Amino acid sequence: MNCPFCSNGENKVIDSRISKDGSAIRRRRECLNCKKRFTTYEYVEDVLPIVVKKDGRRETFDRIKIFSGIKKACEKRPISMEAIDDAVDRIEQECQELQLKEIPTHVIGEKIMEELHSLDAVAYVRFASVYREFRDVNEFMDELKGFLEKDS
Repeated sequence: MNCPFCSNGENKVIDSRISKDGSAIRRRRECLNCKKRFTTYEYVEDVLPIVVKKDGRRETFDRIKIFSGIKKACEKRPISMEAIDDAVDRIEQECQELQLKEIPTHVIGEKIMEELHSLDAVAYVRFASVYREFRDVNEFMDELKGFLEKDS
């Protein structure tokens, strides 16, 4: 860590604390050359996989897309934003825990379906109708039967 004042690489840690939100370590340092003090923060690096789309395109993992998909499925349902946020947090964490460099969209979609299954039946069916791209009513009915069997 170079001193921001004199660019010297030699310094010592005076004090270490966990940040207010608990996501970082705050370190107070003193340069051994100019004796000035400065603060650094240490964060855990999030390693999110690249998402492989159905057509083979690749894009960065986007938490906001997951959030908006779940939010749209839960529209006009008695589901709090906190519950949606928690579901998105779990999905993001599960994707990180897979420790894959690339993750197919169908894996993320299935994780969303699992979360919605436990969150709200109507939201689950709404999301499934778009995600599964039903071609007719029979496919939709098969999904509903599967949902009811899982719920029993």
